[in-house]
Amino acid sequence: MEKAERLISIIMILLKKDIVSSKELAQLFNVSKRTILRDMETLSLSNIPIYSVNGVHGGYGLMEEYKVDKRLLNSSDLENILTALSGLEQILISEEVGVTIKKIEAMVNPLSPKGSIQLSFYDWEGRSEIRQTLKICQEAIAKRRLVSFDYMDKNGAKTQRIIEPVQLHFSEMSWYLKGFCLQRMQYRTFKLSRIDHLDLDKKTFNPRDDSLEQEREADHPQLVAVKALISPGIKDHFIERYGRKSIEDYSSELFLATIAVPQNSIGFQFLAGFGTNLEIVEPQSYVNEFREYLLELVNKYS
Repeated sequence: MEKAERLISIIMILLKKDIVSSKELAQLFNVSKRTILRDMETLSLSNIPIYSVNGVHGGYGLMEEYKVDKRLLNSSDLENILTALSGLEQILISEEVGVTIKKIEAMVNPLSPKGSIQLSFYDWEGRSEIRQTLKICQEAIAKRRLVSFDYMDKNGAKTQRIIEPVQLHFSEMSWYLKGFCLQRMQYRTFKLSRIDHLDLDKKTFNPRDDSLEQEREADHPQLVAVKALISPGIKDHFIERYGRKSIEDYSSELFLATIAVPQNSIGFQFLAGFGTNLEIVEPQSYVNEFREYLLELVNKYS
């Protein structure tokens, strides 16, 4: 552990406990008592109000007015937060997340058993490539600066945009940037992986009084109730997304799923991903359009 990380950890421990001995801290961080003494001097010079107590039960403490009310979060709360942050770290892609995790780790009792919940996500290479785009967007939102970029929509059409960035949004597997587009004079949502040549403008903007709720309805496609026969092998996918109430028995080999999906290429791609394990039975209009989508796909390999 580097010195800066150790100093942060010491502060978080002192925030949680009344008095901590130099021996206890030395054992915890696997350093000498002299190192802990130097750490305390460093913290004092940084205006952290540390005081020392002599005697058998002596050690170091923080002035009470500097501490956070311990009733706000108990150890279980902290462990739950740590579990969530540790699992989401790959998605959030932020240096600040790493620092936050280290702070909370210092507040949690090091002797506590490992958390009973573990979150895992694919460590996709694309997530690391998008890091710089995310950092620029975060800075633009924080400093209220315009951003400009080239954008390619789902149909391959390219446009140049200048927007007032308002919010970063993560949905399922993708990052999106929401903001007011100065070309369309409306709120729009842009998928980060479709953005190229992102630049942070020197010009700033004032927040608008209207809300993000004024985005185009076209950004939120209308859903259609679809009934499909599914095999037992994919039943769990529909339970996770739509709940158990969406599934009912149909035969000894099939289930009937009632789900809501868009009647467009997004919905068709989702359903096609289940291959021969799924058959749409109604409405007929959806069946017809889905068939046309599949025929176009097959024709590419004819």
